[in-house]
Amino acid sequence: MSDGVDHGRFVRNHRSLFLSDLHLGAIGSRADLVLGFLKGNRADTYLLVGDILDRGHPLTRWSAEHQAVVDYLRARKDAGAEVVYVRGNHDPAPDDLPRDRRLPAAVVGAAVHVAADGRRYLVVHGDEADARALRSHLMTRVGSLADQVLRGADTLIGQYVYSGVRDRRSAIEALLWLANRGLAPGRRHERRLAAIAGESGFDGVICGHFHLAAIRDLRGVSYANCGDWMDSFTALAEDFDGGLHLLGGRDSFAATPRPALRRRFARA
Repeated sequence: MSDGVDHGRFVRNHRSLFLSDLHLGAIGSRADLVLGFLKGNRADTYLLVGDILDRGHPLTRWSAEHQAVVDYLRARKDAGAEVVYVRGNHDPAPDDLPRDRRLPAAVVGAAVHVAADGRRYLVVHGDEADARALRSHLMTRVGSLADQVLRGADTLIGQYVYSGVRDRRSAIEALLWLANRGLAPGRRHERRLAAIAGESGFDGVICGHFHLAAIRDLRGVSYANCGDWMDSFTALAEDFDGGLHLLGGRDSFAATPRPALRRRFARA
């Protein structure tokens, strides 16, 4: 069984990779960038920290590129890698998916990751730190629909105005980025999640959800956010000595052309 890695290119090896908010199936998901990143960064353990898939609505389509990400992770699992899947608020229930779209791991609400240096991390998606009003299923669907409409418009306009991911956001991307930051005022969610981890005896917390990549020390508790693959294009990596660091970023993919809108809508 192939391990899914293109051995003709340089591949960085990591003990663990943490990825969140791929939103595979959504218009704004850059599955092509995710796949390229995974092929260039191999890990013994892949921790999928929620919103890997998008539960979908009439605007979403599943493309061959999105399927390729699932197939890659399945190939890595068959080659001996461990895959852990923490469900996010946008992830569908596994039984609602066709078998070929199911990720190669049981779905859990939270996980514990023990790093190479012995530090214990609570791994959660992070939506438990949202204000109560934002945690309803209705708010999730409304927010997802608004995001898809705006990103679809941005992609359509972009075919005639610009190409590539660009290290500078378009006007619509900037609007979405500001709206997202507005939902996390003062980064209070970081303190909430770090407190939850610290009170439970963990050395740190690793999450996604907020689309704000970060690694911070908060009163002796490590807070790490993977970022996302709609805007920041980042992932969190653990080295073989237990150190955590962020990989990727918009500037890393600035020269990568965007898929045309019709390609994003194409069914696998």
